[in-house]
Order: sequence, then structure tokens, then C-alpha cells
Amino acid sequence: MIRTKIEQALKMIQMKKEIKPEVGIILGSGLGVLAEEVENKAVIPFMEIPYFVSSTVEGHEGVLVLGTLAGKDVVIMRGRLHYYEGYSLDEITFPVQVMKALGIRTLVLTNASGAINPSYEPGDLVLIKDHINFMGVNPMRADKGESDNFLDLTNVYSAALGKIAKSEAKKLKIKLQDGIYIAVSGPTYETPAEIQFFNKIGADMVGMSTVPEAIIARSLGLEILGLACITNKAAGIGARHTHQTTLAVAQKISYNLNRVIKNVLKKI
Repeated sequence: MIRTKIEQALKMIQMKKEIKPEVGIILGSGLGVLAEEVENKAVIPFMEIPYFVSSTVEGHEGVLVLGTLAGKDVVIMRGRLHYYEGYSLDEITFPVQVMKALGIRTLVLTNASGAINPSYEPGDLVLIKDHINFMGVNPMRADKGESDNFLDLTNVYSAALGKIAKSEAKKLKIKLQDGIYIAVSGPTYETPAEIQFFNKIGADMVGMSTVPEAIIARSLGLEILGLACITNKAAGIGARHTHQTTLAVAQKISYNLNRVIKNVLKKI
């Protein structure tokens, strides 16, 4: 059944743009400006693609962009889907499976995160070196034999891509720290007690996305680069936070994020 859905989505996308992208990119909250730099592009609203669902969150445009960026053929999700929107993990991760069918070998995941690590400040970029799934759900559940449900997640995020990102950020004089991302279901922000707990179990930053896509991408054999944009100090550490401040800070960080991503694309 899933293969039939993928084939139908693929057929529609290929009617709009004949391209075999090498890299897929998912742009998180307020980070969609990179898609504006794509050349020779086709833009397809999610709602026009079979079995895609629409993004309902401010800061997530909900379009698929195909074209060329930094010399690489790419497919970009300008905006992502979230569990807290009421969607199933199958719906959230379906676009990743379609991007794989289009031909991608590498997936770049970006997000807006709250800082747990005291060395992080709003405006920082952080390389995701590992994650903690605290969403209470897993996209591999009831996979119906399409892949190995008992997936080894020892190396979800590519060390080689991380090394390239670090090197390119250094050349650009952009500070790129690394850390562990913890994903929660949302949509409420975390309590100070939860943040204290997350700190004790090793999390450096927190958000409401990325992990389902990373797990599915790993099951598909994709190389993954994860980049988090720190938009605020987490509860109990910084001031009260809103989605509007997330978007405002994310838009400021976008410039450095985009420079790093484009340089990485030139190296892979």
C-alpha cells in the first residue's frame, strides 16, 4: 500500500519537474528563506501532492521546492509536519520516503530548538550529533515488514557530514557547537521541571520535530546532517517564550544556517 502511495506522489511531482535530486532538505520553523535561493525551481504546495498533508503552523509554508542549489539538484520541504498538529507519524514521514524515491542520498534536517545547555545562546547553530526520542511514539511501529523494525540507531547522524559542516562553518567564521537533541510531542512548551530532567539525562536542546524524520531516513539508508537553530533558553533558564519569538530569532539565524548548508552542498 505504501509503495502505491509513494508511486502516485512521485508521478505527480515528476510531472511538475523532471529532476533526480541528490539532496533533500527539511526547513524548520522560520527557516524557509533558503528555498528562495533555489534556481530553475518548481514549487508545489503539499496539498496538491497525493497523500501529502498540509502544514498548519505559522512559519511553515507547506510547499515542496525542486531545483538547483549550490550546484546540487535538491528537493526542499519549505516547512515541515508535526505530530502535535494531529498527524500520524506515517503522514509526517511520508515526504521523506517520497524524497528517497525521487533519488536523494543525503537528508539535511533543520529545526528551531530551545537551549538546555547553558553554553548555548539564542542565535547559535548546533550540529545534532545524536538524539533522544521523548515523543512517546516511534515511526517504525507497525511498519508491516517494509523494512527492519529493529533498526540500529547507533549512528543516526553522519559523522562525515558533521565533520564537513564543522569545517565549513569554521571557514565562514560561524560558531557551530554540537549536542544532543531531545524531541517532545508538543505543542505546549516544556515545564522547568521537565527541562531539569532533560538536562540530567544528557540533552543539550529541545524541540518538537526532527526525530521521526531522522529515524525513517536512517531506515532508508540516507546520510543525515542535523542542524539546530537555538531560538531561546528553555523553561526555567530563560524568559517566557512564544512561537512568535521563535520565528523572529530563527529568521535572524537563517543567514548563517544557509551559508553553512550551501558550503556543505558544494563539498558532497
